[in-house]
Amino acid sequence: MNNNLISIAKILNFHGIKGEAKLGFSKGREKQIESLKKVFVLKDKNYKELNVISVRFHKHFAIVKFDEFKTVNDVEEYKGCDLYLEKEKVEEYLESDEFLISDLIGMDVFDEDGCLLGSIIAIGENLANNLLSVKDSNGKEHLVPFVKELVPVVDLKNNRVVINNIEGLIS
Repeated sequence: MNNNLISIAKILNFHGIKGEAKLGFSKGREKQIESLKKVFVLKDKNYKELNVISVRFHKHFAIVKFDEFKTVNDVEEYKGCDLYLEKEKVEEYLESDEFLISDLIGMDVFDEDGCLLGSIIAIGENLANNLLSVKDSNGKEHLVPFVKELVPVVDLKNNRVVINNIEGLIS
């Protein structure tokens, strides 16, 4: 996979009969979807560039007209495929406390005293918040809620995260 491309949406189905695509995307990303000019679709391990003609929203979905899709059949061919955008363009829409999962994986995790606790191996989520999966030096995994109170520092430049290691979090 191309490391410079980040998944931003999925083609769920066609909409109407003029080749519009119904996209699913993460809540809160409307401005980013609305600003799209071109995206890449991944099908059969190949990326194809798609040019966006128009974007509108219907319920919780984006209805997008791509220059390359003229009919329902054109959209059907890509149903279920992910859409990608260059990492730099995705980063433009991140809030100051938002991070790309790909940037967090592999980061070292320290406590507030500077002791290395492990490294981030995955990001998960529950109904309340995202969870950092931290593997310690013994190979044991610990789930850390990714909230400011427990994770006060994310330092991308130095590849490190500092957590408030409250009792029982990472022993």
